[in-house]
Amino acid sequence: MEERKNVCEEQTYNQIYKEWAMAIRNFIYFKCGDKDKAYDIAQEAFIKLWENCKKVPPNKAKSYLYTVANNTFLNTVAHKKVVLKYAESHLPKVEKHSPQFLLEEKEYGEKLQQAIANLTEIQREAFLLSRVEGKKYREIAEILNISDKAVSKRIHDALEALRKTVEKI
Repeated sequence: MEERKNVCEEQTYNQIYKEWAMAIRNFIYFKCGDKDKAYDIAQEAFIKLWENCKKVPPNKAKSYLYTVANNTFLNTVAHKKVVLKYAESHLPKVEKHSPQFLLEEKEYGEKLQQAIANLTEIQREAFLLSRVEGKKYREIAEILNISDKAVSKRIHDALEALRKTVEKI
């Protein structure tokens, strides 16, 4: 873009808009994933550029637009956090730690432990390595000296057995 004297000149402003509007919108879209919100924030950035056109030299317009758009996005995120925190603080408190809840949780935990204990040794071993220790199938295969496919089959069989047991509960 050739050097222009004043962003307040309509032709200069229009050229800056044509050159950077899509880039600013895309920049914000990649941050928030919402096309409409990205478009709105880009428009707000250009409005602020127009409102401050005497303060922003044309060679700094790009930087100014990106900064304003980014700050507007961050303010939007901060506002959403405040709204969510307020809404959360005004929700009715759920008694999830009532004696009834704790008793049911304990009983379910005991039944689940019993169901895991009832798995065959090879199913239990593969299942616990996967679900409790968080190991990947490749790692389990190396530990047990079996193929990835065998690990997958053992974990699948364990899940099926647990599902059937839990459905009875």
